Amino acid sequence: MDELPGLIFPAHEFSIKTEKGGKLIFDRFRKRWIRLTPEEWVRQHLAMYLVKKCRVPPGLLVIEGALDYNNTKRRFDLLAYGKPGKPLLLAECKAHDVKISQDAFDQISVYNLKLEVPYLLVTNGRELYVCKIDFEQRTYAFLDHLPEFGLM
Repeated sequence: MDELPGLIFPAHEFSIKTEKGGKLIFDRFRKRWIRLTPEEWVRQHLAMYLVKKCRVPPGLLVIEGALDYNNTKRRFDLLAYGKPGKPLLLAECKAHDVKISQDAFDQISVYNLKLEVPYLLVTNGRELYVCKIDFEQRTYAFLDHLPEFGLM
């Protein structure tokens, strides 16, 4: 990944270094260096957007966490917990050059069968889709923006 693409998220200063084999980005949430892939570039920008713009407390974010679904290990991109410790927002990130398709929504929906999160977000850093799930009414609605943490 030679040139880092511009994304819809506000610019942020990241610590990036080059080692043999490629570039690494410091993930302040996982507190370690991560291989800088196009998807990781989007994931890091989304995490910073959630903290700075949406006011999600950094300690409530889990990046690339694991879950079991039908006896198989799955990995979600980003999960934000609400204040009572219940999952609040689940995000699926794609590389900036990957078109958002039904497959991305299917993938996040499968994860949500297990997690039962009220807000779903899918982004490639150029497009962003937010969906609010109403479990009682068994409906969902796409939102034009992601609300601040305190309003979710």
